[in-house]
Amino acid sequence: MPEGDTVYRTALALDEALHGQTLTRFDVRVPRAATVDLAGCRVDRVTCYGKHILHHIGDYTLHSHLRMEGRWDRYRPGQRWCSPGYQARAVLATATIVTVGFELAEVRVVPRAEEHLLIDHLGPDPLKPQWDHGGLEVAAERLSADVRPLHVALLDQRNVAGFGNEYGNEICFLRGVDPHTPANQVDARAVLRLGARMIRANRDRVERTTTGNRRRGERLYVCFRAGLPCRRCGEEIRFDRLGADATRLRDVYWCPRCQPRHG
Repeated sequence: MPEGDTVYRTALALDEALHGQTLTRFDVRVPRAATVDLAGCRVDRVTCYGKHILHHIGDYTLHSHLRMEGRWDRYRPGQRWCSPGYQARAVLATATIVTVGFELAEVRVVPRAEEHLLIDHLGPDPLKPQWDHGGLEVAAERLSADVRPLHVALLDQRNVAGFGNEYGNEICFLRGVDPHTPANQVDARAVLRLGARMIRANRDRVERTTTGNRRRGERLYVCFRAGLPCRRCGEEIRFDRLGADATRLRDVYWCPRCQPRHG
């Protein structure tokens, strides 16, 4: 599941492939950007913020979001793609490499001077240096003012950028907090410090783990383990769905013994 660490690695790989290269092909297959052609322009860099990927190309920025199923692949010229062409939302090529974004969301091209509008609404990103220079405090202030369930508040990118459903569940477990607990009733700084340590530890790993065990099926404490015994106490893992509204419900998992509900 693409979360901030996955997006970080994706942007790094794209930057390594495209940095300083001149595009021979720029094909964005969404209506609002279909007529934009940046072939012949130089890719200055590829960066990310939270779950957002930004290609800085000449005077423009290509923005994309992986959502649940999106990904960026790299191919040699002429190499067969691993997914059908109709799933491709963006194709950027140079003389030596072809990068293809499959099932991307929020694809748009904007003038470089306006790219800040794409991310200004986001909270601090734990994978950015600014996190250690005031970012944590800003995120903690926002989380402490949020009366919604902690799991919902952690996934709200306006509070903190980068955490998705897996991190939301695992952070709650490791802090011993029921995910239904209002965010303004927890130690926000402690929650965010833990979350930052987790996502930074996974930043350079291909397979995300919160248990420290990289074996398949043993990487997470509670996420996707409804009905199975808790790895710590043996209690049955519970399941629910929470979200900011009915259209944004996410699967929630917790151990009722390790994460007791108060109040």
